[in-house]
Amino acid sequence: MQQAKTSIAKVILAGLCMSLLWLGLGFTETSHAAETAAVSKADKIISAGKKYLGVKYKFGAPAGVTYAFDCSSFTQFIYKRNGISLPRTAKSQATRGHAVSKANLKKGDLVFFKVKGRSGIAHVAVYVGNNKILHTYGKGGVTYSNLNSAHWKKNYIKARRVI
Repeated sequence: MQQAKTSIAKVILAGLCMSLLWLGLGFTETSHAAETAAVSKADKIISAGKKYLGVKYKFGAPAGVTYAFDCSSFTQFIYKRNGISLPRTAKSQATRGHAVSKANLKKGDLVFFKVKGRSGIAHVAVYVGNNKILHTYGKGGVTYSNLNSAHWKKNYIKARRVI
């Protein structure tokens, strides 16, 4: 019995030593630094998007122009300004990065929606935190919307993290 207790104590001690070694080598710092960098990148993307609040919406707006955007040209533009290349359409953008549940959204995640009269993914927005999205849509042009409003809640499809 005493030998079993000694063996258990050794296993626990070895586990604690490994944990301290990981901490000492900075593995948790690397994870924290990566998370901090992602938040910083997200803030820069959102800040770039804010500069275009009110710019008109135009379906099929050409990539790279700033006099008008459609949803995916807007996300493509503001992410590209921050070193992240995205394809031109919302449907194609929805294949990038990795899946994120709605409950685990972080600033900078892309959120995708269906649109009446079109099948599948037809709209993309940037999650900015506090249940808000930044996007361009309809008469308002580039604007903020509440992700939990009836319209966006009903039409939500999925989210992807590309940062």
